[in-house]
Parts: sequence; C-alpha cells; structure tokens
Amino acid sequence: MIQNLLVANRGEIARRVFRTCRTAGIGTVAVFSDADTDAPHVRDADVAVRLPGAAPAETYLRADLLVKAAAHAGADAVHPGYGFLSENAAFAQAVLDAGLTWIGPPPAAIAVMGSKVESKRLMAAAGVPVLSELDPDEVTEDDLPLLVKASAGGGGRGMRVVRELAELAEAVQSARAEAGSAFGDPTVFCERYLETGRHIEVQVLADTHGTVWAVGERECSLQRRHQKVVEEAPSPFVGPQLRAALFDAARKAAQAIDYTGAGTVEFLAAPDGRFSFLEMNTRLQVEHPVTENVTGLDLVGLQLSIADGARLDPEPPVAQGHSIEVRLYAEDPAADWQPQSGTLHAFDVPGVDRRFTHGAGLRLDSCVEPGSVVSVHYDPMLAKVISWAPTRTEAARRLAAALAGARIHGVVTNRDLLVRVLRHEAFLAGETNTAFFDRHGLDTLARPLATMDTQRLSALAAALADAAANRESATVLRGLPGGWRNVRSTPQRKSFSVGENRYEVAYFLARGGLRAEGYEDVTLVSAEPERVVLDVSGIRRTFTVRRWSGKSYVDSASGSVTLAAQPRFADPDAAPAAGSLVAPMPGTVVRLAVAAGDVVAAGDPLLWLEAMKMEHRISAPADGVVTAVGVEVGQQVEVGAVLAVVGERA
Repeated sequence: MIQNLLVANRGEIARRVFRTCRTAGIGTVAVFSDADTDAPHVRDADVAVRLPGAAPAETYLRADLLVKAAAHAGADAVHPGYGFLSENAAFAQAVLDAGLTWIGPPPAAIAVMGSKVESKRLMAAAGVPVLSELDPDEVTEDDLPLLVKASAGGGGRGMRVVRELAELAEAVQSARAEAGSAFGDPTVFCERYLETGRHIEVQVLADTHGTVWAVGERECSLQRRHQKVVEEAPSPFVGPQLRAALFDAARKAAQAIDYTGAGTVEFLAAPDGRFSFLEMNTRLQVEHPVTENVTGLDLVGLQLSIADGARLDPEPPVAQGHSIEVRLYAEDPAADWQPQSGTLHAFDVPGVDRRFTHGAGLRLDSCVEPGSVVSVHYDPMLAKVISWAPTRTEAARRLAAALAGARIHGVVTNRDLLVRVLRHEAFLAGETNTAFFDRHGLDTLARPLATMDTQRLSALAAALADAAANRESATVLRGLPGGWRNVRSTPQRKSFSVGENRYEVAYFLARGGLRAEGYEDVTLVSAEPERVVLDVSGIRRTFTVRRWSGKSYVDSASGSVTLAAQPRFADPDAAPAAGSLVAPMPGTVVRLAVAAGDVVAAGDPLLWLEAMKMEHRISAPADGVVTAVGVEVGQQVEVGAVLAVVGERA
C-alpha cells in the first residue's frame, strides 16, 4: 500500500492531493522551484524538495529531478497532478522504472492519447464518433472556418481559429511555434471549427479488474483562448438519451486503450445533439470538483485506491444537485485577457466550507493566500471557486454572490466578468456554447461591477479614510475628524484614477459636517482608517478601505474599486515617447516580425511575448513606420518596457 506520496506539481492541485492524503494517513512530499519557495503547497506537505531554478523547463518539467526527489525523500508513489508532465508517457515510465507507484494510467495509454492525430484514428476504429482531420496544405474555402490544433499537449496552447484562407499560413506557423515551445512537438493538424458547439466531457474511472465507470458529464463550453473559464455538472444541454450515448462512447474510449485510473473523454456537441470525440485527458482534470460535488466521490482518493489494486463497485453513484466551478484568473479580460503578476495583498472569499464534502455549499481550491506573489512563470489561475445547490439557478446565484463579496487586492482578476456571466440571463437559461463571449460581447461582460457612481463614492471614501489614518497617527489633535478646520480655508484635495477615469475629491470637515464638491447628496456617518460609512440620499453605505503600494482598495456591496493615487502635478519626462509600444505584462520575447524601417499597417504583428504559458501578440496601433525595435528574441522584459516605436510615414 502507498505510504508516502510525492506530487510532481505545484499550486492548488498539489494542495488538493495532499488534502486527500492527510485523510488517508499517507505521508506527503512537495517539490518546489525557487519561485515557489514560500508557496502554500510547500507548507502543506510533510517534507519538501527544492528544484533549483524558476522556469518550468528547469524545474517541474525535469523528469529526472522529480524521480530523484521522490527517491531522496523516501516516497513510494508519484501523483502527477495536471499540466506539466502529467500526460508524459516517458515520465510515467521513469517513475515505474524507479520502482515507484505511478498514480495514473499505463504509459502506453498515455502515449497513444498524447497524440491527437493518432488518438482520433484509434477512436474511430473503436466506434467513437470523430471529426475528420484536415491537412493544412489541402484546405479549401469550403473547409472554413477551421481550427488549427497542436497534436501534443492541451490547455489551449497551439490552437488557432481560421476564418479566411489568407490567415491559414500565419496561424499554422504561430501554432507550430507555440506547440514546439510548450510541448517539444510542433506537429499540428486542422479540423472543422464549430462556432456554436458545446464542450461536453465525461469523467471516467477504470480499475485493474475490468470495471469502467462513466461517472458523469461536465459542460465546459465557456472558454477564452480555448481554455475553460466556467465548468458545471451536469450539463444543462444533455438529456437522458444524449447522456447514455456519451457515456457509452466514453467507456468505449477507455476500453480501447486498456485504461486504468481517472481520465476524461472530451466531446464537441452540435446544437442538434450530434457529438464528436475531441481528445482524452489521461489525468485528473482541473474541473474535477464539480463531479465530486454532485456524486460525493473523492476522485483523488479513488486514484490512490485503484493504484493500490482496489476494485470499483459495479456502478458509480447517481449524481444529485448541481455544481458550478469558475476559474479565478489573474488577468484583465477587458485588455485581451492579458495575464497579471504581482503581490496578492488580500484574498478572501466569504462563505467557504472547509470540509470539501458532498453538499457543501461553497468550496475553494486555491494556490494563493494573502502575501502570495503571482509569478510570470506559471499559469495565471489563482483559485477555483465551486458551488453546489439542489438546482442550477441556486448554484449560480450562490457562486455569484460569493465572488462579488470577495476581497482580492493586489492584482487585476477576471472576478467581475465571472459574476456577470453567472448572472446573465443566457447563462441562467443554459445557453452556454463556445461562442458565449463573442455573442454577448466581451466589452459588456468585462465591465466592472462597480458603476461610475460607485467609483465616485469609493474615491470619497478613500480620501476620508486616508485623512482618518493621518489623523490617527498624528501627535496632536488626535480624535478630531480628518480634514477638520476650525476656520474654513481651502478644501482638502485628493486625486484618484480608476482605469481611464479620474476622480478629484475636494472636501471640508467642519462643525456642519462633511461638505464635498460634487457630493451634495452625501453625509458622513463615520470615518475610520479602514471603514467609512456614508449616507447617500438617505441610504447608508459602508466602504472598507485598505491601502497597499500607493493604491486604495475599496470594497462595498456595490462592487470593488481599485484607486490609484495621482500626483497633483505629472512629470512630463516620465511618459514614453509618442508611438512607443510598451510591454503590457512581464514576459519573454519569443518572436520578432519587424525590424527598424519596416512599414506596417494597423493591426500588423510586431512581436510576440510569452507569459504565463501563453503567447501574446503585440500589434501596430496604427499605420506607420517602425522607427525602433528595443528588444531581441529571448529577452525578458518587465511591465512598461518599450518594445518598439511606430512613427508616422514620411
């Protein structure tokens, strides 16, 4: 039996596996890169082994170091988690060759499903419906739109949608470069792209005695950049007849490769209910908690039991209720989903049930805590927030309320977008195909929950809280309201910005109370350094205020607002030269498309940055001439670094 287990991964999946191990009485070993020295998953384990370096290629993708760490720490089993080497057949074989127990399917099953091209051929032979493969060199107008896909790997990397033949060559080149960088295999293929498909997947479990479970389906259609954002179980699209067909196809897929352990068979379903095999993930899925919530199963526990030789019951439990999971990312959806990095000063989701049991109303699987540094080296997912309720509508409402009330300070996240999605009438009606963001408008869905009026009031609250903090720390006149003057003179002034919006706050605090320019309907009830209560037209509103690194984070029932303090007088020399394109995120320059002197049109690619496991294209903002390129391939850049300059044509 397994006594001591190493998780060859990081973040929330490592913490998730450790949680089950603690319950089962199994010892735990963490591995960590230099960037993860103080990460929560390191503290959660009994012992931890350092992997020198920060980049994944130096650490979590080094099979030799991981096997050596397991032996050095006395582990007798290895759980790969998901991502990194979790679907690497050579790593699985190396673990077995070292005499350790591999928590996953046989290496041969991983290998055959690791190639999307080969796996589709095998599935077709097993009677599983598949989409026909298209050769990039033989594509015609009649084949459009199509999807260019990497044969190896997943997670949205090496995938491009093509709607015009003229775009195909660039899409293939870009997909090959990204796939080669991410998976070491640049092979790509094409298949027809279904604009309004449903991404439906079936959780399977198979023991070593011939029993194969189709545990239940999940819908994962809401995606950005072909990566999942919202997942749920069961799917609102799937009825009893379609469910039976999906389960039958998933079992056939597992049986065709003698699968054991936990895995997921993914399908694309058309509006008429016809479906086709996409791929099989030979590992635990990110979204496995929704299946656990509706079935009461511990999928990690079952992985361990199967690896120990246990038998599954003849049939899995019947699903009950509804569960929805959202992925909370450090990214800015309004800025083309740009990933964010930095220090997370506050992170609190109200109402979380720490038991992680079936029927728990709200579950949090997180890799961060207050003080965590969001690194550029890894995926930008901070946490998964998962709800369960007897009905889908209740689950969505519960999850939206928890997210809206969460305090997340320090980095921009997709929280407001997730709340808007969960409250959207189309989502609540179950209309959740892969075109959701395009159909309903990302500009609308990515709008802040806090209106401009809430931002305006939050700016006043931040100014009053600042004054209260200053007054509390003063050595004289302590106890008087901040900004108080015995003789009225000039008002106190504060200036804040929220994105492109700027708020000037000018106020007096005198015997008659608060007098603020533009806030005639507002009366001050109380002002403390971290809590301000305002009466707005007869309605009391409470604002909590925290300050970190020159920014004020104001939370209220009307939304969260991040206010950047603005200087009274801007330094003109601090602004970059006209036409400068600056790095929107820290990253590594992976490709250059232009050189100084090149003529470009608006939207033309200039270069590509790689950050947080994705490539990001930097495009020309207008027609012009490239007057300078300030970076080279392989160079690491920080936020705000000048990448290139585009000037007007002569």
